[in-house]
Amino acid sequence: MKATQKIKWYAFLTLLCFGMSCEDFLDKRPQGTTTLDKLSEQLLGAETLLIAAYSVLDGHSLSVYADYNGSGSNWTFGSVAGGDAYKGSEEGDQAEITEMELHSTLTTTNVYLEAKWTTCYNGIARANDAIKAFQSLPDKDIKVEARITRIAEARFLRGFFHFELRRTFGDVPYIDETVTDTRIGKTENILIKIQDDFNYSIENLPPKQEQIGRITQGAANAFMGITKMWQEDYAGAKVYLELVVNSGNYQLAETFHENFNVESKNKNSESILEVQQSVNDKSFGLNGNPGDVLNAPTYPGSCCGFHLPSQNLANAFQTDADGLPLLDTYNDVDIVNDDTIDWTEPFTPHTGPLDPRIDWTMGRRGIPYLDRGVHVGSEWVRGNPVFAGPYSPKKYILYASQEKEFAEHEGWAASYTSNNFKLLRYAEVLLLLAEAEVELGKFDRAMELVNMIRNRAANPAGLVHTYIDNNNPSLGFTNTPAANYFIKPYPPGHFTTHGVEYARKAVRFERRLELGMEGQRFFDLVRWNIAAEEKNAYFEEEKTKRDYLKAGYFEKGKNEVYPIPQKAIDRSSKDGVPTLIQNPLYN
Repeated sequence: MKATQKIKWYAFLTLLCFGMSCEDFLDKRPQGTTTLDKLSEQLLGAETLLIAAYSVLDGHSLSVYADYNGSGSNWTFGSVAGGDAYKGSEEGDQAEITEMELHSTLTTTNVYLEAKWTTCYNGIARANDAIKAFQSLPDKDIKVEARITRIAEARFLRGFFHFELRRTFGDVPYIDETVTDTRIGKTENILIKIQDDFNYSIENLPPKQEQIGRITQGAANAFMGITKMWQEDYAGAKVYLELVVNSGNYQLAETFHENFNVESKNKNSESILEVQQSVNDKSFGLNGNPGDVLNAPTYPGSCCGFHLPSQNLANAFQTDADGLPLLDTYNDVDIVNDDTIDWTEPFTPHTGPLDPRIDWTMGRRGIPYLDRGVHVGSEWVRGNPVFAGPYSPKKYILYASQEKEFAEHEGWAASYTSNNFKLLRYAEVLLLLAEAEVELGKFDRAMELVNMIRNRAANPAGLVHTYIDNNNPSLGFTNTPAANYFIKPYPPGHFTTHGVEYARKAVRFERRLELGMEGQRFFDLVRWNIAAEEKNAYFEEEKTKRDYLKAGYFEKGKNEVYPIPQKAIDRSSKDGVPTLIQNPLYN
């Protein structure tokens, strides 16, 4: 199954915007389309509806929005808004992302908010249509076990899309297959409803699926654990996260970078849930990674210079004399960069000790960039240094030698690729479990889990090596590490000796190092109830480097969630009165 093969005609049958009844819209019977009733009469039609729901995992469901507005990777909502990255490019390009980055200027008409809202509710509508289709199929057309499994997949997807909305906008309307009028208000404590969907999936999904890309019991257990973490139910979260760990179905990949290399897609032992991508299938890139097409360095022939790692994130990879992170002082001194140095001028990269994950997370001048030679600096960074900063994104970027097979050849940008995005990988489960263990007072177990991640990062096979000849990369690598990589596990008893506050900080810091630029940072800060403190400290320092960040300010009690799009509120009206209420303090 290729879950991202978009069912284009189905998009016209789906809920176009929140507040429009699916049934009322379908009564119009658009020419050249079929009806949901017809699709539901046969197994192939029901499967088509389910695949259409799967396809929304990439964050793209309607061509009326730019491909990247609702990206499933959450690079705008999570990484840029969380301080892992600058928006990038020139100042006025996609200025709506800057609103999200600054928080203080965020408006209710931001098109990125509208796209996220609409796309997630499209996914929900499609999941509900699939549920109804499989429920109504005649017994002669489908086995009982298969019917239950497919409904469980659809219910997971419904829970997932509601969860995306919940962590983005707070409590939102919960829509299941029984709702006939979607003009309803917020569902209080919506996580309970979401957990009902995940629980059904846990009970009815197999540990493994025959077809690549289908959701498994492991994914359902993991996301149930995640929802428990959001409720600060650490004992409950531990139960579900340990089910994933103890299943034996997952293990850390040998090297960190393997998780982001296109050639390991659907083969990676660490992958729990991947967004299936494809290219050169006559979709002109829209079945590839449409949400992340902007996010490649501007080396020759590439576009578009967005999602650029921040100096704050780069500094986090510094290590001390024991190979451990600088938990409290990492941002006191910047690692050496070429922020104000033209790419034609001499430059020596940072020589201090660094966690090797830095050079698989971001491109830095003087360090090999995959098989494209040594990163040359500002020539590859659009908008540098006034606006964008000195670094380039690196996770999920193709090697030059992979572009022939894995890049789109008919789309407007070569950065449309078939590299699957991992919505959840085993390393994150281990770190979530470590968080829970800290809160439950199990410091040694928490440290053991963190050290599993750190030991993998230290694997010499995963270090970034220098080229023999930068002008001829095909000649290969030397065995010399490209930087002063120095990382060690925490020594025995370290968390216990230093206490709960230290252990909590260490686990959270490890999560940032491991998941940097993967769309998680903003949501983590909110979940930990430290978003205002961390983001305002970030603005205070970063405004000395990027002038536009002087306008940044995070208002506690407001900016932990994004505003509900005004269009959604307007379309929720009954008798002229909106059923949806805006989030506090947004106008």
